[in-house]
Amino acid sequence: MNYIKEFSVTFVLILIVILIRTFIITPAIINGDSMEPSLNDGNLVFLKKYNKNYERFEIIVHKYEENRLVKRIIGMPGEHIAFEDSKLYVDGVEIEDVVPYTPDFDLTRLGIEVIPDDHYFVMGDNRSFSKDSRTIGPIHKDNIIGRTSFRIYPFNKIGKID
Repeated sequence: MNYIKEFSVTFVLILIVILIRTFIITPAIINGDSMEPSLNDGNLVFLKKYNKNYERFEIIVHKYEENRLVKRIIGMPGEHIAFEDSKLYVDGVEIEDVVPYTPDFDLTRLGIEVIPDDHYFVMGDNRSFSKDSRTIGPIHKDNIIGRTSFRIYPFNKIGKID
């Protein structure tokens, strides 16, 4: 009888952990250098899977083919995005960017005028070496796995990500 009680408690705990990791928060490892200097290869972050209201400059993880990519949201649905002389323009208005250098780019290079509904324009912080919306196009909101704003490893950099 004691065995059944222990098994039940263990089963409930495992179920709780699975539900938390599936729907609320899970750890994620950064692969590659496209988010340097904000995030480095091998960093461990918490990935929040709840609240699907994304904001500009927020760091998200999204699915692309068989990969998970970590990028920063630059453009929102319905906006026109352009970079000229490393300055970000959203609908023709200059917006202060979080990255000091970005090669010139205009959304029309992708054959579109504005970011489609339910899509986001994402870029890595290491703009010269990032596979992002400039090459793969805007990403659909259903491909966003979650957002991150907190690094848990390496321990000397634990805390909120700028």
